[in-house]
Amino acid sequence: MNMFCYQCQEAAKGTGCTLRGVCGKTNDVSNLQDLLIYVLKGISIYGMRLKNAGINTPEADNFIVESLFATVTNVNFDREYFIERIKQALNVREQLKEQAIQAGVEPDENLHDSAVWTAETAEDFEAKAKSVGILADDNEDIRSLKSIILYGVKGMAAYAYHAHVLGYDDQEVYHFMQKALAATADSSLNSDELLALVMETGKYAVQTMALLDKANTSTYGNPEITRVNIGVRNNPGILISGHDLKDMEELLKQTEGTGVDVYTHGEMLPAHYYPAFKKYEHFAGNYGNAWWKQDKEFQSFNGPILMTTNCLVPPKDSYKDRLYTTGVVGFPGIKHIPVKEDGTKDFTEIIEHARRCAPPEELERGEIVGGFAHSTVLGLADKVVEAVKSGKIKKFLVMAGCDGRMKSREYYTEFAKKLPQDTVILTAGCAKYRYNKLNLGDIDGIPRVLDAGQCNDSYSLAIIALKLKEAFGLEDINELPIAYNIAWYEQKAVTVLLALLYLGVKNIHLGPSLPAFLSPNVANVLVDKFGIGGISNVDDDIKAFTA
Repeated sequence: MNMFCYQCQEAAKGTGCTLRGVCGKTNDVSNLQDLLIYVLKGISIYGMRLKNAGINTPEADNFIVESLFATVTNVNFDREYFIERIKQALNVREQLKEQAIQAGVEPDENLHDSAVWTAETAEDFEAKAKSVGILADDNEDIRSLKSIILYGVKGMAAYAYHAHVLGYDDQEVYHFMQKALAATADSSLNSDELLALVMETGKYAVQTMALLDKANTSTYGNPEITRVNIGVRNNPGILISGHDLKDMEELLKQTEGTGVDVYTHGEMLPAHYYPAFKKYEHFAGNYGNAWWKQDKEFQSFNGPILMTTNCLVPPKDSYKDRLYTTGVVGFPGIKHIPVKEDGTKDFTEIIEHARRCAPPEELERGEIVGGFAHSTVLGLADKVVEAVKSGKIKKFLVMAGCDGRMKSREYYTEFAKKLPQDTVILTAGCAKYRYNKLNLGDIDGIPRVLDAGQCNDSYSLAIIALKLKEAFGLEDINELPIAYNIAWYEQKAVTVLLALLYLGVKNIHLGPSLPAFLSPNVANVLVDKFGIGGISNVDDDIKAFTA
């Protein structure tokens, strides 16, 4: 094998990519990502000791968060980025080692190789990279449990990154992330100990998502019910995709008065729901659909595109010269907008580029309604409870998560179409593009699709369930008329799943396929303990979910 990666739902043959990633990631980039994570484990061994001694390491914390985020699926495809990042990681590790020595807390025995290995050249990195991936653990079940922990922490890193750029940090979260990374380097841990760490990952997943929710709402206000235009105007435009709301804010400020409109794409759609962005008259609407359609939709947009986080697809030549990346996103040959020393970004180049372009070609017309985050839904709690008690709403279906390319994902569109009229869909993430433009109607004014926002906003769905449990006077969240039919794609979805499990939610169904990183024994544990299941066909599943 040239590489091995099975972290996303589209892993080749349902087992793992071994020659090149289905996502477009080359084998050398995949291996370098493995090596970066390997060195992050070494950093964490020292960082955890320092934190246990009450010594915070903010620079190392941020470095770990950014580095992990860069290895999430569809974030960074740039070989040179990872070579430089590994060099930086070795320096960070040595600085922490020196701190640990001075503080008298240096680990003195059983050090994992990731805490001592060093090299100087790219050739050294590539030689080492092939031996430090996930397959380094021979035991299938140990490998599976460590993968769940690692991917859960990767998703946490993405959420923590967004909170940090808005000025919100949680030392407990950073401490746990380093504890978890160090544990995945520990060959002495058994399955029971690792399973306990899986559940602890869920605990800190909830804490991290709560931190991001606080960061977003404190900065931009609570999302409001909003009708978002999906048509186009006659001005040139900039299309912004990804998840980073601070990038959105800076772009809107800098484009004001320039004659350039700003459109959202993919997971940036929920930016329209925040009050802080509604004052910008040139905030034109949402263009297109989920991330995987960008190879066609970016071409027809005509103007420049800014990718702020994950969901980047290797670009086509027809729009490659109009694509810009920022933050941790990267692709060879694509222009990158860096962060300035004061923490801001200068989007002048992309704005001037837009002014030379034709307006976007129209893909569709109409509106999408969203903005049903926890504050909004809880404001409707009395109305929702009454609709349930009267029998007008029989069931809520949580259909959050990710969209993807596979034809099997048409299942979710058909599922939404065939659901009984007395059901309501709760959604967050780009999975909603499978059904958010269908005319599914409402129940006494309550739309049958309630969009809470980005996958980052899945916390809202957990809060809604917990508050409804209180409203109905129930002791167990699983007594609610809520069923979970979740589509997953990448590591943030793993984080959300672990958060739900920690909160006690059972009988969650994952599709369109179960993760390749679940060994048969680990899958059986999740089935026995939590009722985790897959999907079958639309008609049978609807009968089961609405029973």
